[in-house]
Amino acid sequence: MTDISPLKVVAPARVRAIVEPRLPDGVDVQWFSDSAQAIAMARDAEVAWLDQFSLSDRVEAILAAEKLKWLSTIIAGLDALPLEALAERKVRLTNGSGLNSETVADYAVMGALTLAKGFPDVVRAQDRREWLEVAPGRLEMDGTRALIIGFGTIGRMIAARLTPFGVEVTGVRRTADPTSGILGPDDWRPRLADYDWIVLAAPATGDTRAVLSEAEFAAMKPGARVINIARGDLIDQPALIRALNGNRIAGAFLDVTTPEPLHINDPLWTAPNCIITMHLAGRSQTTMLTKGAARFVDNLHRYTKEEPLLHEVDPAKGY
Repeated sequence: MTDISPLKVVAPARVRAIVEPRLPDGVDVQWFSDSAQAIAMARDAEVAWLDQFSLSDRVEAILAAEKLKWLSTIIAGLDALPLEALAERKVRLTNGSGLNSETVADYAVMGALTLAKGFPDVVRAQDRREWLEVAPGRLEMDGTRALIIGFGTIGRMIAARLTPFGVEVTGVRRTADPTSGILGPDDWRPRLADYDWIVLAAPATGDTRAVLSEAEFAAMKPGARVINIARGDLIDQPALIRALNGNRIAGAFLDVTTPEPLHINDPLWTAPNCIITMHLAGRSQTTMLTKGAARFVDNLHRYTKEEPLLHEVDPAKGY
């Protein structure tokens, strides 16, 4: 008889109770509890789920996994992973696209409402026990227009939430669809002055780096507000600070910055009408790990059957 070795898998111990009862036959899983274990166990793994630790430890574990054929992550954005090495080694990659889309979309809409109504000033007035007689923000959502750059899962969810407020939404994606009001990657810049809201929901790639810079801020209407729930490097941050300090735009809601965490003395902290939410959008939920574990098990069954993996992405492209 031919000896068939079990599939060697490495995964976080915190999902063991969810994953273990549903494992396919012929799978040998090692469960790690700290980064040192993850790095050591990854060396012999064919399949690995290595989320949990600092970026440097995660990258070290991935690079140590010389036998790796499939890397699973519950993170949607891939820019922090060693994509070049994964592509060179032909490692398959699945990400967490869609696992926390709802909560990120909620955060984007919260950002719009917060900017529209000047809510930070309301909170500060409460801290001072001061009764305001005039609302600090009086922009009405109804009748405003939003441009969502990155009209994937999260972008569409943001649109679905903004539309009932009376906001007219235009999406931007790699392939235009004029019948649905979807602009292509080269179509939106000449129309920037038409929009009250510019929402960034695109992946971080070479094509999207500094997609909003000096020229784009100069082209926006003075009342425009920027919302970024994607990645910090989609914005030329010094250019944004200049636009805010010069009152060239009306405000910004940033869940992401460059770098993260933002240095204590970074001028972005004190830029006028700028709200920074410390990359909390995706963390403002309790179900992502459970959903990610279920997806991992589903893909494990698919992997052992040589079926297509769900949410597989191309490391060479970054999406």
